[in-house]
Amino acid sequence: MSDSSRLASAVSDSLATPEATRTADHAPAPAHAAMTSFETAIGWCAIAWRGAAVIVFQLPEADPAATRARLTRVCTGDHRHQQLTEQKPAGVIAKAIAGIRAHIAGELDDLRWIPVDIDHVARFQRAVFAATRAIDPGHTLSYGQVADRVGAPGAARAVGQALGRNPIPLVIPCHRVLAADHALHGFSAPGGIDTKQRLLAIERTSGFGEPTLF
Repeated sequence: MSDSSRLASAVSDSLATPEATRTADHAPAPAHAAMTSFETAIGWCAIAWRGAAVIVFQLPEADPAATRARLTRVCTGDHRHQQLTEQKPAGVIAKAIAGIRAHIAGELDDLRWIPVDIDHVARFQRAVFAATRAIDPGHTLSYGQVADRVGAPGAARAVGQALGRNPIPLVIPCHRVLAADHALHGFSAPGGIDTKQRLLAIERTSGFGEPTLF
């Protein structure tokens, strides 16, 4: 399947499911969520999950405590997850952490097999996330191209705003979406543009050098 077909299929699936019609106004009641932090080749990351689905992923801050603190703020700032406790991951979450570690270490994986819970976000944002998640490691699209894929030509700015609110970077790889001139214009994750460039280099993306892990 071509990149274009895969993107179109992902967006279609996102819009066709019953959950895709749910907006933030119909989000589920507050629920318990779990979290943990773990070391990777680029520093300490953190992850939060509910059931068997990831709800937030945090790229490294200055130190592990800062990473956990930021993830906690994101989760508890979202009224769906007022209860957050640290737990040892198991099952699919443990596999997700292993997959993320391996990917960051250079064993590239599209990570699309990791379950995510984004049902609470608006329909347009879910479509943008689906199109972005269909971009393979080592490849990129422009904000305008993503807008075209979700049936909103000319909405490049809205795509950028949606990706700026992405709670699960890397798994939903917003770093693979660039400006039309292939430039790096902003990245809401810790480290900003430097982090975006580093992730693209790890994925051996053309024009972004070789991986630099340290």
